[in-house]
Amino acid sequence: MLSASASQGARRAPLWLAGLVPLLVVIAWYAATSLTGRFLPHQLPSPGQVGATAWQLAKDGELTRHVLASISRVLAGFALGSALAIVLGTLVGLSRTAEALIDPTLQVVRNVPSLAWVPFLLLWMGIDEAPKIVLITIGAAFPVYLNLVAGIRQTDRALLEVGQVFGLGRVALVWRIVLPSAFPYLLTGLRIAIGQSWMFLVAAELIASTRGLGFLLIDGESTARPDIMVVGILVLALLGKLSDTALRFAARRIVRWSDEGAAR
Repeated sequence: MLSASASQGARRAPLWLAGLVPLLVVIAWYAATSLTGRFLPHQLPSPGQVGATAWQLAKDGELTRHVLASISRVLAGFALGSALAIVLGTLVGLSRTAEALIDPTLQVVRNVPSLAWVPFLLLWMGIDEAPKIVLITIGAAFPVYLNLVAGIRQTDRALLEVGQVFGLGRVALVWRIVLPSAFPYLLTGLRIAIGQSWMFLVAAELIASTRGLGFLLIDGESTARPDIMVVGILVLALLGKLSDTALRFAARRIVRWSDEGAAR
């Protein structure tokens, strides 16, 4: 019989599969632009043109300036939104009274389109960084909140009964059983939230921005430069993937640390 590690290695897909679909997309993109001329440069620039534009933006330092501005906004909004959602989600998940008090209002706010907040945030906070970060915070909070509440509510009652048999109080039950049981749901919420943060970033950078990847997209549109727009989209996609990968890596380390601590 194979060991657990050996069986996991046997099931692991080869790494090259991850690059197969992107490679096929680039080939199709090249064929549709450079080979067949199905799309003209003002409709969809070729991979070579986009690469040259990206290199020029990077060489001038402009791309770095936009990327750093966007990363700082996303990290701030994601951190604030996640922290707020964890507090509210824990309260609502553990208390029916808190659910009746908080959840209906949050569900109403959740369904307001992101762009609807823009004029009010401008009126309330001006045109500096605060309204941009608040808008990203709103986008990041709800996936974490909804998934955490669902995770807390699905806790196995048998585990809670076992904990009570061993004399665990309410706080200990929550800390040692409920929250660990809800962690996979929380991780899913955080992964969705980091993606939402990058999507809300574009709306946030509509707010009188002079830097950021959202501004780069808008600048490319206003100057009829689709190559700049494609560069912005690709960089956003890459940063979103990298942040999701970093989050998954951190979560695996936390789970491993928790398992080792429990074993000791």
